[in-house]
Amino acid sequence: MLNILLFGPPGSGKGTQSKRLIQHYNLNHLSTGDILRKEIAEQTPLGRIAQHYIDKGELVPDEVVISMIEELFEDKAIKGFVFDGFPRTVPQAKALDNMLLGRNKTICIMVVLEVDKEELIKRLLNRASIEGRKDDELHIIENRIKVYQNQTAPVLDYYLKQGKAFKVNGMQTEDEVFKDVCYNIDNFSKCL
Repeated sequence: MLNILLFGPPGSGKGTQSKRLIQHYNLNHLSTGDILRKEIAEQTPLGRIAQHYIDKGELVPDEVVISMIEELFEDKAIKGFVFDGFPRTVPQAKALDNMLLGRNKTICIMVVLEVDKEELIKRLLNRASIEGRKDDELHIIENRIKVYQNQTAPVLDYYLKQGKAFKVNGMQTEDEVFKDVCYNIDNFSKCL
């Protein structure tokens, strides 16, 4: 099972690259952001809890996200995942590793998309004008980037220590980024 973590700050291109990776490697896309937005749209109890945090640009609590992810691993026919936006904290990373270990699986590689803060803001503001997403307003964007730096960035160190994290310049064209992402997966994945 090929399990890829696509990692980077909000606006780094994770969603764009994830779509290409799931087609290229025939994997399932696991985006906690998409799952949470669906729950919010359907006004589920999880959606109402998540909305409270997302409106402020904060992370949804670990236990909520982890329980949501556990349900997705019940399908035995899945060949692997591209994780987009998860894990967002070291406790989530440890929980994911334990969850996978219990199923004799592992994270094969983490690919980190690196993008300058100014470019992230520009991309997210552009996305807001196209998609109308409430979580892409400037004050929320700035808080999301700050939360990423303080709470999510340490996940990189967690996987670097395991020898699974590789960085890609996310400032390149979409095709160049995809080429570099695939190069890292094909040459450094712990599962191929």
